[in-house]
Amino acid sequence: MRKYGFVTLVMVVLSVLIYSGHGQVWAKDFQVILVADGAGKAPRVVLKTKFGEMEIVFFPELAPKHVKSFLTLAKKGYFNGTIFHRVIPGFMIQGGDPNTKDPSKQSTFGTGGPGYTVPAEFNKIPHERGILSAARTADPNSAGSQFFIMVAKSPNLDGQYTVFGEVVKGIEVADKVVSQPRDRRDMPLERIEITVEVLE
Repeated sequence: MRKYGFVTLVMVVLSVLIYSGHGQVWAKDFQVILVADGAGKAPRVVLKTKFGEMEIVFFPELAPKHVKSFLTLAKKGYFNGTIFHRVIPGFMIQGGDPNTKDPSKQSTFGTGGPGYTVPAEFNKIPHERGILSAARTADPNSAGSQFFIMVAKSPNLDGQYTVFGEVVKGIEVADKVVSQPRDRRDMPLERIEITVEVLE
């Protein structure tokens, strides 16, 4: 009876996550049990832009180091005034570079970081629309503060970049950001600044 009870519980959890619109990506892997167990207490932030707000929930069970780093920086106001410096329609929007706070440093946009790196925490969550993942160089353990939000599915990134969160409200804001006119480097022609507020 205990076995059947456990199976029923898992099915109920999956159903709630899928139909509530929260964790629709989580439900594609057995790790959903770990995430669901702390879903109600999972840390969240609101990322604000001139086009609206996105609420992001984090996956501390899957990528604890990345989540801790992001939240620590956010609480210090690190991301405030940075911009989405790379936007690619049908793919993703990227931000989190402190160099982007200073328009005169445009040549360095995309190279900045917090002064330390975060080791890879690859997991089985797929890179689908709404997923938050850590940007890095060719070195898998080179993630810093830069991140990207998927606006479309991209399986080629799965297992190669660390997924550590998901947009649960306001993904349409990412659609507006990614649709802005951009230059040859995929940088928006107008600054799209962000402010990150940690929800306690």
